[in-house]
Amino acid sequence: NPPPWARPLAGLATKPGVICASDARTRYTVEVSESDIQKEDVMNRGGTLLVVGVALLIAGIATPVVVAKDEVKIEIPQPTVPENFTAGGQFTRIAYNNEGWATLGYRIANGSQGKDWLLLEVGVTVSQPSPNQTMTRDSFAVKLPDGSMVPLASQKEFQAAGYLRAMVMRADAGNDSISYFPNPTAQGCPMILFSDPASASGALAFDQFEISWQRSCVGRQFFKLPEGQTIEPGQYWLVVKFAGSMVEVPFRIFTKEEEKYFKKNWKSIKKEHDAVTKQKATEAKAQQQK
Repeated sequence: NPPPWARPLAGLATKPGVICASDARTRYTVEVSESDIQKEDVMNRGGTLLVVGVALLIAGIATPVVVAKDEVKIEIPQPTVPENFTAGGQFTRIAYNNEGWATLGYRIANGSQGKDWLLLEVGVTVSQPSPNQTMTRDSFAVKLPDGSMVPLASQKEFQAAGYLRAMVMRADAGNDSISYFPNPTAQGCPMILFSDPASASGALAFDQFEISWQRSCVGRQFFKLPEGQTIEPGQYWLVVKFAGSMVEVPFRIFTKEEEKYFKKNWKSIKKEHDAVTKQKATEAKAQQQK
């Protein structure tokens, strides 16, 4: 039950919902009904000031927040291929199967809403004992929320866009580690599918690179959205084609409300998702042994 000081917070609500407040140890919620709102509407100015005064008085130990009854819900994405996936951080995702492994960071993509170029930090490798593989530009694509596919851009398109230097500078200033690979001792290698003559990588770009279970490659990938389309909130996928299979790495472009919610709760969301994944794997293994 909320403490006596929490109930007056209902007076701050402008619509039915839940008032949330926390002291140093406990989070409290106060249900706000339609009748509460009606009572507040008929309060005189002195009464309103009293309620606000109570809130200010407890501001040192509680921060009231009015939220709608329908809280932000982030649904678990549903890939179309057999795989496991998880989150390494707020803007880091990992997907893998028995053959291949892909990681991505998309902080810059999430912050580029309204733009028609999408930047992803990508890492790929294969699992032991899979043989070495050559990855090409055709090995990567992004699936948009409407289900359409966007191929990896070419070096020529990247060059025509002025090497997207402003976007790259933002990525240089702050990105997320994507070093989540099954073999921590694997040799790292650069994935230089794009290059800028003004950058440290120089003017050379390559259309392919080789990976092995002892070799994990990372680099930036750029995708040019179709004419008239821009990055908008929704469920996206990085599609990675290995020699004998495919993984779909999910990443969600957040609304402001979703981003705020996920920033606060991503660890618990990850824990719940990983527990479900582990349980499914255990059940599948038990079924195979029967």
